[in-house]
Amino acid sequence: MANRREFISIMLAGTAAATALQVRAQAGALSESDPTAMALGYKADASKVDKSKFPKYAAGQSCANCQLYGGKATDASAPCPTFGNKVVAGKGWCNAWVKKA
Repeated sequence: MANRREFISIMLAGTAAATALQVRAQAGALSESDPTAMALGYKADASKVDKSKFPKYAAGQSCANCQLYGGKATDASAPCPTFGNKVVAGKGWCNAWVKKA
């Protein structure tokens, strides 16, 4: 019986920790309306970049293949130091984009 109680306690603690991490990640997500994001032309979907305002953009560029992206290229989102480590979309883009070495 003690093993069952321990198992349930561990599962509840794990679920609570995972929920807390998810809430923290969502709270730190970068909004396109953030002043820095607007100044750098950040879009969560690179295909929506205004090419007349940001001629540096080229098809195929995205946060996931930027040197500043804090995750793996396959991650859906990751922190970016350009925006104070707020979470950006892997499919996003901003004018600070730098080709990965």
